[in-house]
Amino acid sequence: MTGIIIRNLSDQLVDLVRDRILAGTVEQDRAIRQDALAAELGVSKIPLREALTRLEQEGLLRSRANHGYFVRELTIDEAEEVYALRLRLEPDVAAMAAARATDAEREAATRTLARLDAVTNAHGDGVGAFNRAFHLALLRPSRQPITTTMLERLHVLGERYVRKHLEPLGRDQRANDEHARLLDRWLARDAAAVHDAMYAHIEQTVLDLRRQFQPDARSA
Repeated sequence: MTGIIIRNLSDQLVDLVRDRILAGTVEQDRAIRQDALAAELGVSKIPLREALTRLEQEGLLRSRANHGYFVRELTIDEAEEVYALRLRLEPDVAAMAAARATDAEREAATRTLARLDAVTNAHGDGVGAFNRAFHLALLRPSRQPITTTMLERLHVLGERYVRKHLEPLGRDQRANDEHARLLDRWLARDAAAVHDAMYAHIEQTVLDLRRQFQPDARSA
C-alpha cells in the first residue's frame, strides 16, 4: 500500500512541475531550487528529485553535474525535430480517427475546441494545454495507442513552442480558424481533407517558428 501512495505522489509531482514548466513559470537560466520547491509543495526532496529525473527523461529538463536541474532552452533545432515527427505521424492518425470516432468522441472533440477557443480569445493561461487536448481528441479515436502515446509526448515537448508561436498579434485568431476548419472536416469523416488540413496546420506553425527564431539567431 505504501508503494502505491509513493508512486501516486511522484505522478502528481511530475504533473505539477510539468505544468509549471509548460506555462513558462520556471525560468530557463536558473537552477530549480529543490529545497524551496519541495517546501512550497509540502513534500520531501526525494520524491521531488524522482519527478525531476522523469521530466529530464521526457526532455523538458536537463541536469548539470553539481548544479542541479534546468529547464531546457527553446531552440529551432528541437522545434524542427518535434514538428517533423508530427508531420510524419499526425495527419494519418487524425484521418484514421475521423473514420473511427464514436458519437461520444465526436461530441468530446467539439466541446474541447469550444474550451480552447474560449481560453484563446480571453488570452488566458493554459492555451497550450487546451491545444494539446484538442489535438489528442482528434487522435485517440484512431485506436492506435502506441502512436497516440508517441504523439502525446511530442505535444508535451512542443507545448512551449505553441506559446511562442502565438505571441505575434493575430496568430490566436488564425489558429482558431484553422482548428475550426480541421474539426469540420474531421466531423464530416473526410479522411483526405483531414490529412491535408492537419498537415497544413502543423507545417504553417513550424514555418512561423523559423521566422521567429531568426532574430534570436542573428542576435546570438
